[in-house]
Amino acid sequence: MRILQKIALSVAILSLLISCKNEGKDSEEDKKLKIVTTTTMLTDLVKNIGGDHIEVQGLMGAGVDPHLYKASEGDVSKLYKADIIFYSGLHLEGKLVEIFEKMEGTKTTIGLGEFLPKGELIGSDYFASNYDPHVWFNIEYFKQFTEKVTAVLVEHDPQNAASYTENEKKYLQQLTELEATVKAKIETLPREKRILVTAHDAFNYFGKAYDFEVVGLQGLSTATEAGVQDVQRISQFIIDNNVKAIFVESSVPRRTIEALQQSVNSKGQEVKIGGSLYSDALGSPGTEEGTYIGMFTYNVNTIVNELQ
Repeated sequence: MRILQKIALSVAILSLLISCKNEGKDSEEDKKLKIVTTTTMLTDLVKNIGGDHIEVQGLMGAGVDPHLYKASEGDVSKLYKADIIFYSGLHLEGKLVEIFEKMEGTKTTIGLGEFLPKGELIGSDYFASNYDPHVWFNIEYFKQFTEKVTAVLVEHDPQNAASYTENEKKYLQQLTELEATVKAKIETLPREKRILVTAHDAFNYFGKAYDFEVVGLQGLSTATEAGVQDVQRISQFIIDNNVKAIFVESSVPRRTIEALQQSVNSKGQEVKIGGSLYSDALGSPGTEEGTYIGMFTYNVNTIVNELQ
Protein backbone atom coordinates (compact mmCIF):
# COMPACT_ATOMS: atom_id res chain seq x y z
CA MET A 1 0.00 0.00 0.00
CA ARG A 2 2.89 2.35 0.92
CA ILE A 3 4.54 1.54 -2.41
CA LEU A 4 1.37 2.57 -4.26
CA GLN A 5 1.19 5.76 -2.21
CA LYS A 6 4.82 6.57 -3.03
CA ILE A 7 4.17 5.94 -6.74
CA ALA A 8 1.08 8.14 -6.64
CA LEU A 9 3.02 10.90 -4.85
CA SER A 10 5.85 10.69 -7.41
CA VAL A 11 3.39 10.93 -10.30
CA ALA A 12 1.74 13.96 -8.66
CA ILE A 13 5.11 15.69 -8.16
CA LEU A 14 6.15 14.92 -11.75
CA SER A 15 2.85 16.27 -13.06
CA LEU A 16 3.30 19.43 -11.02
CA LEU A 17 6.83 19.95 -12.36
CA ILE A 18 5.70 19.46 -15.97
CA SER A 19 2.83 21.86 -15.38
CA CYS A 20 5.15 24.48 -13.94
CA LYS A 21 7.55 24.02 -16.84
CA ASN A 22 4.76 24.48 -19.37
CA GLU A 23 3.51 27.54 -17.50
CA GLY A 24 7.05 28.89 -17.66
CA LYS A 25 7.06 28.48 -21.43
CA ASP A 26 3.73 30.26 -21.72
CA SER A 27 4.94 33.09 -19.53
CA GLU A 28 8.05 33.50 -21.69
CA GLU A 29 5.78 33.89 -24.72
CA ASP A 30 3.62 36.34 -22.79
CA LYS A 31 6.71 38.40 -21.97
CA LYS A 32 7.29 39.18 -25.65
CA LEU A 33 6.28 42.68 -26.65
CA LYS A 34 3.11 42.61 -28.70
CA ILE A 35 3.48 45.03 -31.59
CA VAL A 36 0.88 46.12 -34.14
CA THR A 37 1.95 47.97 -37.27
CA THR A 38 -0.14 49.54 -40.01
CA THR A 39 1.70 49.51 -43.35
CA THR A 40 3.78 46.69 -44.77
CA MET A 41 6.89 48.90 -44.76
CA LEU A 42 6.64 49.33 -41.01
CA THR A 43 5.90 45.66 -40.44
CA ASP A 44 9.11 44.74 -42.27
CA LEU A 45 11.12 47.34 -40.37
CA VAL A 46 9.89 46.32 -36.92
CA LYS A 47 10.54 42.65 -37.64
CA ASN A 48 14.10 43.46 -38.65
CA ILE A 49 14.77 45.27 -35.39
CA GLY A 50 12.72 43.17 -32.98
CA GLY A 51 13.61 39.72 -34.26
CA ASP A 52 12.49 36.85 -32.04
CA HIS A 53 11.92 39.04 -29.00
CA ILE A 54 8.64 40.50 -30.25
CA GLU A 55 5.34 39.45 -31.78
CA VAL A 56 4.35 41.59 -34.76
CA GLN A 57 0.94 41.83 -36.40
CA GLY A 58 0.59 44.01 -39.47
CA LEU A 59 -2.89 45.32 -40.23
CA MET A 60 -2.31 45.88 -43.94
CA GLY A 61 -1.13 43.37 -46.51
CA ALA A 62 0.44 43.52 -49.97
CA GLY A 63 -1.36 45.83 -52.37
CA VAL A 64 -3.44 47.49 -49.64
CA ASP A 65 -3.97 51.24 -49.95
CA PRO A 66 -3.41 52.88 -46.52
CA HIS A 67 -5.20 56.07 -47.57
CA LEU A 68 -8.49 54.19 -47.84
CA TYR A 69 -7.98 51.49 -45.20
CA LYS A 70 -10.71 51.09 -42.59
CA ALA A 71 -10.16 49.07 -39.43
CA SER A 72 -12.22 45.93 -38.97
CA GLU A 73 -13.47 44.73 -35.57
CA GLY A 74 -10.56 42.28 -35.55
CA ASP A 75 -8.11 45.11 -36.19
CA VAL A 76 -9.50 47.15 -33.30
CA SER A 77 -9.12 44.14 -31.03
CA LYS A 78 -5.48 43.72 -32.10
CA LEU A 79 -4.80 47.39 -31.46
CA TYR A 80 -6.23 47.31 -27.95
CA LYS A 81 -4.25 44.16 -27.06
CA ALA A 82 -0.95 45.57 -28.35
CA ASP A 83 1.81 46.91 -26.12
CA ILE A 84 3.04 49.25 -28.86
CA ILE A 85 1.44 50.51 -32.09
CA PHE A 86 3.66 51.86 -34.85
CA TYR A 87 1.99 53.81 -37.64
CA SER A 88 3.38 55.99 -40.41
CA GLY A 89 1.55 59.18 -39.51
CA LEU A 90 1.26 62.49 -41.38
CA HIS A 91 -2.33 61.40 -42.08
CA LEU A 92 -1.26 58.53 -44.34
CA GLU A 93 -3.67 56.21 -42.50
CA GLY A 94 -6.37 58.87 -42.56
CA LYS A 95 -9.29 56.62 -41.58
CA LEU A 96 -7.41 55.22 -38.56
CA VAL A 97 -6.42 58.56 -37.02
CA GLU A 98 -9.52 58.77 -34.81
CA ILE A 99 -8.77 55.33 -33.32
CA PHE A 100 -5.16 56.30 -32.55
CA GLU A 101 -6.29 59.55 -30.93
CA LYS A 102 -8.71 57.69 -28.66
CA MET A 103 -5.88 55.41 -27.53
CA GLU A 104 -3.48 58.21 -26.60
CA GLY A 105 -2.72 58.16 -22.90
CA THR A 106 -3.72 54.52 -22.50
CA LYS A 107 -1.55 52.95 -25.21
CA THR A 108 1.90 53.55 -26.67
CA THR A 109 1.10 54.79 -30.16
CA ILE A 110 4.01 55.99 -32.28
CA GLY A 111 3.38 57.94 -35.48
CA LEU A 112 6.89 57.69 -36.91
CA GLY A 113 6.45 60.40 -39.51
CA GLU A 114 5.56 62.89 -36.78
CA PHE A 115 9.14 62.74 -35.47
CA LEU A 116 10.73 63.85 -38.74
CA PRO A 117 11.91 67.48 -39.01
CA LYS A 118 8.90 69.34 -40.39
CA GLY A 119 11.12 71.87 -42.14
CA GLU A 120 12.45 69.11 -44.40
CA LEU A 121 9.09 67.65 -45.38
CA ILE A 122 7.30 68.36 -48.64
CA GLY A 123 4.23 70.51 -48.03
CA SER A 124 0.88 70.43 -49.78
CA ASP A 125 -1.92 72.97 -50.03
CA TYR A 126 -4.38 70.25 -50.98
CA PHE A 127 -3.74 67.50 -48.41
CA ALA A 128 -5.19 67.50 -44.91
CA SER A 129 -1.87 67.14 -43.05
CA ASN A 130 -0.14 69.80 -45.15
CA TYR A 131 2.73 67.35 -45.61
CA ASP A 132 3.35 64.62 -48.14
CA PRO A 133 3.18 61.41 -46.05
CA HIS A 134 5.17 59.16 -48.45
CA VAL A 135 8.41 59.75 -46.55
CA TRP A 136 9.76 56.19 -46.84
CA PHE A 137 10.89 56.99 -50.38
CA ASN A 138 13.72 58.96 -48.82
CA ILE A 139 16.03 56.30 -47.39
CA GLU A 140 17.49 58.79 -44.90
CA TYR A 141 14.03 59.22 -43.40
CA PHE A 142 13.60 55.46 -43.19
CA LYS A 143 16.88 55.36 -41.27
CA GLN A 144 15.32 57.78 -38.79
CA PHE A 145 12.31 55.46 -38.54
CA THR A 146 14.75 52.66 -37.74
CA GLU A 147 16.40 54.62 -34.97
CA LYS A 148 13.06 55.59 -33.44
CA VAL A 149 11.70 52.03 -33.52
CA THR A 150 14.88 50.79 -31.82
CA ALA A 151 14.67 53.44 -29.10
CA VAL A 152 11.04 52.56 -28.35
CA LEU A 153 11.76 48.81 -28.17
CA VAL A 154 14.77 49.39 -25.90
CA GLU A 155 12.69 51.60 -23.61
CA HIS A 156 9.92 49.00 -23.28
CA ASP A 157 12.16 45.93 -23.15
CA PRO A 158 15.58 46.90 -21.72
CA GLN A 159 16.38 43.24 -21.06
CA ASN A 160 16.82 42.71 -24.82
CA ALA A 161 18.35 46.11 -25.55
CA ALA A 162 21.64 44.64 -26.80
CA SER A 163 19.83 42.54 -29.39
CA TYR A 164 17.74 45.48 -30.61
CA THR A 165 20.74 47.78 -30.95
CA GLU A 166 22.75 45.12 -32.77
CA ASN A 167 19.87 44.54 -35.19
CA GLU A 168 19.62 48.29 -35.68
CA LYS A 169 23.31 48.50 -36.55
CA LYS A 170 23.01 45.72 -39.12
CA TYR A 171 19.87 47.15 -40.70
CA LEU A 172 21.25 50.67 -40.93
CA GLN A 173 24.27 49.24 -42.73
CA GLN A 174 21.96 47.48 -45.18
CA LEU A 175 20.14 50.76 -45.80
CA THR A 176 23.45 52.53 -46.44
CA GLU A 177 24.35 49.85 -48.97
CA LEU A 178 20.91 50.27 -50.56
CA GLU A 179 21.55 54.00 -50.97
CA ALA A 180 24.82 53.33 -52.78
CA THR A 181 23.21 50.75 -55.09
CA VAL A 182 20.28 53.03 -55.91
CA LYS A 183 22.49 56.04 -56.69
CA ALA A 184 24.75 53.97 -58.94
CA LYS A 185 21.76 52.65 -60.92
CA ILE A 186 20.15 56.07 -61.29
CA GLU A 187 23.41 57.61 -62.52
CA THR A 188 23.06 55.45 -65.64
CA LEU A 189 19.91 57.39 -66.59
CA PRO A 190 20.50 60.83 -68.18
CA ARG A 191 18.91 63.69 -66.25
CA GLU A 192 16.73 64.75 -69.18
CA LYS A 193 15.07 61.32 -69.02
CA ARG A 194 14.35 61.47 -65.30
CA ILE A 195 10.62 62.16 -65.62
CA LEU A 196 8.47 59.82 -63.55
CA VAL A 197 4.73 59.73 -64.33
CA THR A 198 2.72 57.58 -61.93
CA ALA A 199 -0.84 56.98 -60.77
CA HIS A 200 -0.65 59.28 -57.73
CA ASP A 201 1.83 61.60 -56.03
CA ALA A 202 3.67 58.99 -53.97
CA PHE A 203 7.19 59.57 -55.32
CA ASN A 204 7.94 63.21 -54.55
CA TYR A 205 10.52 62.37 -51.87
CA PHE A 206 12.12 59.95 -54.31
CA GLY A 207 12.20 62.66 -56.96
CA LYS A 208 13.72 65.19 -54.59
CA ALA A 209 16.42 62.76 -53.48
CA TYR A 210 17.41 61.57 -56.96
CA ASP A 211 16.67 64.55 -59.21
CA PHE A 212 13.51 63.24 -60.91
CA GLU A 213 10.61 65.36 -62.08
CA VAL A 214 7.61 63.52 -60.64
CA VAL A 215 4.08 63.82 -62.03
CA GLY A 216 1.14 62.05 -60.37
CA LEU A 217 -2.20 61.67 -62.08
CA GLN A 218 -4.00 61.74 -58.73
CA GLY A 219 -3.04 63.82 -55.70
CA LEU A 220 -1.15 62.78 -52.58
CA SER A 221 -4.12 60.72 -51.39
CA THR A 222 -5.82 58.12 -53.57
CA ALA A 223 -9.08 59.29 -52.02
CA THR A 224 -9.01 62.02 -54.67
CA GLU A 225 -10.05 61.21 -58.23
CA ALA A 226 -8.27 62.22 -61.43
CA GLY A 227 -10.55 64.13 -63.78
CA VAL A 228 -10.65 64.47 -67.55
CA GLN A 229 -8.72 67.74 -67.37
CA ASP A 230 -5.95 66.04 -65.37
CA VAL A 231 -5.65 63.31 -67.99
CA GLN A 232 -5.55 65.85 -70.84
CA ARG A 233 -3.01 68.06 -69.10
CA ILE A 234 -0.62 65.26 -68.24
CA SER A 235 -0.98 63.55 -71.63
CA GLN A 236 0.16 66.80 -73.26
CA PHE A 237 3.05 66.99 -70.79
CA ILE A 238 4.11 63.45 -71.81
CA ILE A 239 4.05 64.42 -75.49
CA ASP A 240 5.93 67.68 -74.94
CA ASN A 241 8.67 65.92 -72.96
CA ASN A 242 8.79 62.74 -75.08
CA VAL A 243 8.28 60.50 -72.06
CA LYS A 244 8.78 56.86 -73.05
CA ALA A 245 7.00 55.11 -70.20
CA ILE A 246 4.44 55.72 -67.46
CA PHE A 247 3.83 53.54 -64.43
CA VAL A 248 0.94 51.96 -62.58
CA GLU A 249 1.11 51.28 -58.84
CA SER A 250 0.40 48.04 -57.03
CA SER A 251 -2.04 49.68 -54.59
CA VAL A 252 -3.88 51.87 -57.14
CA PRO A 253 -6.29 50.63 -59.87
CA ARG A 254 -4.74 50.45 -63.36
CA ARG A 255 -7.61 52.25 -65.08
CA THR A 256 -6.32 55.77 -64.43
CA ILE A 257 -2.93 55.13 -66.05
CA GLU A 258 -4.54 53.16 -68.88
CA ALA A 259 -6.81 56.16 -69.57
CA LEU A 260 -3.71 58.37 -69.65
CA GLN A 261 -1.99 56.03 -72.10
CA GLN A 262 -5.04 56.02 -74.37
CA SER A 263 -5.15 59.82 -74.31
CA VAL A 264 -1.50 60.07 -75.37
CA ASN A 265 -1.90 57.43 -78.08
CA SER A 266 -5.01 59.18 -79.45
CA LYS A 267 -2.86 62.26 -80.11
CA GLY A 268 -0.44 60.30 -82.30
CA GLN A 269 2.25 59.67 -79.67
CA GLU A 270 3.19 56.28 -78.28
CA VAL A 271 3.79 55.79 -74.58
CA LYS A 272 4.08 52.42 -72.87
CA ILE A 273 3.11 51.31 -69.41
CA GLY A 274 6.53 50.58 -68.00
CA GLY A 275 5.38 48.26 -65.26
CA SER A 276 3.87 48.35 -61.78
CA LEU A 277 5.69 50.16 -58.99
CA TYR A 278 5.26 49.55 -55.29
CA SER A 279 4.18 52.78 -53.66
CA ASP A 280 1.99 52.52 -50.54
CA ALA A 281 2.57 48.81 -49.91
CA LEU A 282 5.26 46.19 -50.37
CA GLY A 283 4.98 43.09 -52.52
CA SER A 284 3.79 39.66 -51.42
CA PRO A 285 5.36 38.12 -48.29
CA GLY A 286 8.24 35.78 -49.06
CA THR A 287 9.32 37.69 -52.18
CA GLU A 288 12.18 40.18 -52.55
CA GLU A 289 9.62 42.91 -53.14
CA GLY A 290 7.97 41.93 -49.88
CA THR A 291 10.79 43.71 -48.03
CA TYR A 292 11.52 47.43 -47.94
CA ILE A 293 15.00 46.97 -49.41
CA GLY A 294 13.75 44.61 -52.11
CA MET A 295 10.86 46.93 -52.97
CA PHE A 296 13.12 49.96 -53.31
CA THR A 297 15.60 48.05 -55.47
CA TYR A 298 12.85 46.70 -57.72
CA ASN A 299 11.29 50.13 -58.18
CA VAL A 300 14.56 51.78 -59.14
CA ASN A 301 15.52 49.02 -61.58
CA THR A 302 12.07 49.16 -63.20
CA ILE A 303 12.07 52.96 -63.51
CA VAL A 304 15.58 53.27 -64.90
CA ASN A 305 15.31 50.34 -67.31
CA GLU A 306 11.99 51.52 -68.75
CA LEU A 307 13.00 55.17 -69.14
CA GLN A 308 16.34 54.51 -70.86
